[in-house]
Amino acid sequence: MESQQKAHRVVVLALTGLLPFELGIPHRIFGRAKDPAGRPLYEILTCGLAPGAVRTDADFEIHVEHGPGLLATADTVVVPASYELGPVYEEGRLTGELAAALAHIRPGTRLVAICTGGYVLAAAGYLDGRPATTHWASAEHFQRLFPAVRVDPGVLYTDDGDVLTSAGVAAGIDLCLHIVRRDHGAVVANEVARRTVVPPHREGGQAQFIARPMPEPQLATTTAARAWVLDRLDEPLRLTDLARQEAMSVRTFTRRFREESGVSPGRWIVGRRVERARQLLERTDLPMERVARDSGFGTAQSLRKHVQAALGVSPTAYRRTFRAAGNLPVSDGSSVDAGPVH
Repeated sequence: MESQQKAHRVVVLALTGLLPFELGIPHRIFGRAKDPAGRPLYEILTCGLAPGAVRTDADFEIHVEHGPGLLATADTVVVPASYELGPVYEEGRLTGELAAALAHIRPGTRLVAICTGGYVLAAAGYLDGRPATTHWASAEHFQRLFPAVRVDPGVLYTDDGDVLTSAGVAAGIDLCLHIVRRDHGAVVANEVARRTVVPPHREGGQAQFIARPMPEPQLATTTAARAWVLDRLDEPLRLTDLARQEAMSVRTFTRRFREESGVSPGRWIVGRRVERARQLLERTDLPMERVARDSGFGTAQSLRKHVQAALGVSPTAYRRTFRAAGNLPVSDGSSVDAGPVH
């Protein structure tokens, strides 16, 4: 009888001044990931710089059972945001206590930062020469403090293999779902997203959340056009047809679409087609020509081009990776659900 694979251990480091919402994200997202038999895929534990009470930025404390020694047992360490990072935020250096805690982390452990948790990883040198992000309001300060880090203020999260960072607050959800998808495939990640009542993937970056003039509330949105597109991803789609769904001119529709989604209609459609292709690659054994046709890319060459650009790997490599992660193919992709798109 095949033995059960040990759950991947995620240890969340709770620092003084932490944000309770962000502390809860890893527990909520990783804790909902199950294998086909319903067994948890992750074990999530919390530690502090010392066992005991940890002050939050709210009107309550949390009690943490474990001290920093728990970090030595982690497969993944998550550092949520804190508003009281002291010299980490002000000078870009670790306190002695925090440095001693991080010293417990084994080489090869995956490191994840949510929002300003990235300051901790940067101060420890983990982000030197690597891409990273943080909340858009802190990005300029973050870059000044850590010039060796390649800060991208426009994205929701970055993935550099064993080191990942997210923008503020809810972007931590996006990042954790991305990790679940990377570890176990879109089927598992989409189910976690459904149970959490969030989209499995958000298009666009932080630019759509920076304050700017809002569309007049009485104007129509582009929701109907997007729903229309999702039913026709395998068909040729023209901008004039999308605009017609909302009874707008192409110019007005394009401007409104970008205001509401943060990206152009063309880029949004490509993103949805990549998501459809990912589902087909993970859940079917269809040949690449059929995957290309059913996802709207037309040819295997076009499929390779867009998947490589979006995911950094070829469709063949992507399929091989996620089948190895335990996703079993089926013989027909006609019933594959690409999942909700927002």
